[in-house]
Amino acid sequence: MANEKVPTLGVVLAGGLARRMGGGDKSMRRIDGTTILDRVLERLGPQCDGLLLNANGDPARFDRFRLPVVADPVENYPGPLAGVLAGLDWTAANRPDVEWIVSVAADCPFMPRDLVERLHRARMEKAADLAVAMSAGRTHPVIGLWQVAMRDALRHALVDEGVRKIDLWTARYQVATASWPDKPVDPFFNVNTVTDFAEAERLVWQLTDP
Repeated sequence: MANEKVPTLGVVLAGGLARRMGGGDKSMRRIDGTTILDRVLERLGPQCDGLLLNANGDPARFDRFRLPVVADPVENYPGPLAGVLAGLDWTAANRPDVEWIVSVAADCPFMPRDLVERLHRARMEKAADLAVAMSAGRTHPVIGLWQVAMRDALRHALVDEGVRKIDLWTARYQVATASWPDKPVDPFFNVNTVTDFAEAERLVWQLTDP
């Protein structure tokens, strides 16, 4: 069920270059017969009021997902902040009823099914501007809640200030964190390398919510 209290659009960041995987769309690689992206969408979709893919290059390669695909609005692949901005801009133009987006990485096949609910709860409890996920004592700033109203400030930081690291951007705001256990599987395990891919194949059998 989508978050009933706060309408939230899910933005899956698939715009990386996957250099450590030899290039290509790592999210389209399969774990136990299912693509990583399918796993991400299956887990995130019920939590959101719509989904959006951020990806560069030919969007036709994602046609079978029947989702809007938007490219980075900033040139030269400046990183995930550009994908967040793409999601904020699209939401402002196409979903004026939605004030929040949740961004997630397209290479996290074990995304928690209570992500949106718990991020909003953490944000409201702290009266924070933003919220990000945490596991094993480490924050995951790519996975977080963003206010659509922040898009112009983010664009200024990216284009005029050259900000690239998410932590530098979020440091300007009050940020809440929501923490998840990392056992038996860290829900924010991400597949960046060939070794990670092999580990994901092993971990999928340890899921308590496959």
